[in-house]
Amino acid sequence: MKKFFDDIKKDIKFKSAGPGKTLTEDTSAKPERAAAQSSSGTRNHRHGPSEGAQRAGAAALARVDQRQRPKVHTSQDAIRNQVKRELEAEAVALAESEKAVAEVLLPRSQEFSCLSVSGVYFTCPLTGASLTKSDREASIKEAIFMRFEEDEVEASVMMVHTFNKDREKVKAAVDIISKYVDNICKNPTEEKYRKIKLSNKVFQEKVRPVEGTREFLQALGFTSIMLPVEGQDEEEEFLVLTEHSADALELMKERRDRLQRGEPVRAQLDRQPQAFRASANAQHFELPPEFYNLTAEELKKEQQQRADLVEKNTMMRTKAMREREEQRERRKYNYTLLRIRLPDGNLLQGVFYAWDRLPVLFGFVRESLVDGWQPFELIAPGGQKLHESEDVALAESNLVPAALLTFAWDAAVQADIAAAGGKSPTLLKPELLESIRTMS
Repeated sequence: MKKFFDDIKKDIKFKSAGPGKTLTEDTSAKPERAAAQSSSGTRNHRHGPSEGAQRAGAAALARVDQRQRPKVHTSQDAIRNQVKRELEAEAVALAESEKAVAEVLLPRSQEFSCLSVSGVYFTCPLTGASLTKSDREASIKEAIFMRFEEDEVEASVMMVHTFNKDREKVKAAVDIISKYVDNICKNPTEEKYRKIKLSNKVFQEKVRPVEGTREFLQALGFTSIMLPVEGQDEEEEFLVLTEHSADALELMKERRDRLQRGEPVRAQLDRQPQAFRASANAQHFELPPEFYNLTAEELKKEQQQRADLVEKNTMMRTKAMREREEQRERRKYNYTLLRIRLPDGNLLQGVFYAWDRLPVLFGFVRESLVDGWQPFELIAPGGQKLHESEDVALAESNLVPAALLTFAWDAAVQADIAAAGGKSPTLLKPELLESIRTMS
């Protein structure tokens, strides 16, 4: 490139010397003629570049020289601009990555573009509100705080068992608080048992870190008081129980028992029961991202695993190898979408945890039937009969992330009903039939 611009400069210098002359030409010719000859030229002579072209060439040459000697920017503006460019590049890369993940997890066809279920939803057991997975914890916390206006003991017990994930730490804190109550009830006149020094090592390490414990102690009747400490100039904070009547002590025991029996408040999975009319698309499922339980690293490997699938299928594998592979595959899913084809052709659909047990599935079906008391069978894909008495997870029964099952009444019972002149019962409850839909 540099040689090219050097040639241009030489050409510019040559042309600036004026038009060429022959040996026999009269040197006294007028300048106008020379200019005319220069401007007309012949097809075999190249035109010299214009003044604008010369300037452009010089600028281009300067850029080439600058490119060969890159300038190092050290100013704050240059640094900020560099950081901005890097952040923009990361944003683009993240968007492309998310798009690739969506393509891996949710392949779409032109024929089926609608999700089989819009998402995974939960119900708050305290308010009955419908919650998404992302806002369920915050909504439950808000509901528990609102419960303080009605029953501060119940609300504080909920706090202790719900807001703290480490069950061992919760148990240790509950045991220590129970010990406080036992000591008070056994020694109601002993003042030392009715005072809890907040700087005490056991309290600091075992009770204080567990959210909700102080609220519970206050619900028992403890109040915060600054008291002098022997050998110290400054006072310290204590929780002190002033009331110790017989009735108050019995009430304290009852509240201690409530704390010990407490359970975490968890949002309940909304099974989203839905009835569909008979459809040829019953075995087609389009699932939202919430159904999957893949880590970021697993997502990156998903495409490669798909590419390797054909090769794996051609290899000779032992039964143990196939079972391990199936277990890994099942662990990819958080939830499963199940459809049950009924004898009248209609379909019943519900959302389940992948590790719900078979009795949960049978219970869901019974609750959806008019005569759920009658015995029935569920047949999995492949003809395998599922048994309500088996405590087996849906994932272990190869019913994830979605499956179509077949419902059948117990043949012997139906024969008895028919012999007695009974009619086949209406299957689904009216509320499900009222909202029955046609599957798209």
